[in-house]
Amino acid sequence: MAHVASDVAFTASVKAEQARRGSRLQYERMEQLHGWRTTITPDLAATIAEVRSFYFATASANGQPYIQHRGGPEGFLKILDERTLAFADFGGNKQYITIGNLAENPKAYIFIMDYVHQRRTKLWGTAKVIEDDEALLSKLSDPGYRGHPERVIVFTLEAWDRNCPQHIPRMLPFEEVKDAIARLQARIVELEAENARLRNGEGVEPN
Repeated sequence: MAHVASDVAFTASVKAEQARRGSRLQYERMEQLHGWRTTITPDLAATIAEVRSFYFATASANGQPYIQHRGGPEGFLKILDERTLAFADFGGNKQYITIGNLAENPKAYIFIMDYVHQRRTKLWGTAKVIEDDEALLSKLSDPGYRGHPERVIVFTLEAWDRNCPQHIPRMLPFEEVKDAIARLQARIVELEAENARLRNGEGVEPN
């Protein structure tokens, strides 16, 4: 069979395991009917526009994997064109594992976990570090965000996929939960005060 986008993950070894465990025919049908996407669709763009957090994976030249969390203001992961994403890399703990890995191995992977809608989006590709483009860094930076942008990481998409939501815990952003709890607490205070007035006979019409 000709090369398909999912081959970026479904290597010969993976396909052998799929065949041995009974799922290979299912994925062959997927490859023949629609397969994984290789460009940023409107659906994926909508997901990216809401991103405040994702996981970024790289590997060293000898294949040692490393996953690092990346966070920022909503939409900090930007779309440059239909196959290119970029984000400002903020100052951190100065271990520089990610950029060290990319200096010798461009393979990279973005994993977006949406706990609200129970969706996981997986993007395979390559990445590079850009340190000397102030115009691009400024375009990707939010002046109101507390993080200090130091460099740009540009990600070139090879394939992406979404899969089933099972086992993903349903969680909401802290800010939304905090505001909802504050409103409920304020309402409880109002109701308790009203209840106290009623117990004391205040506001009750005499017989």
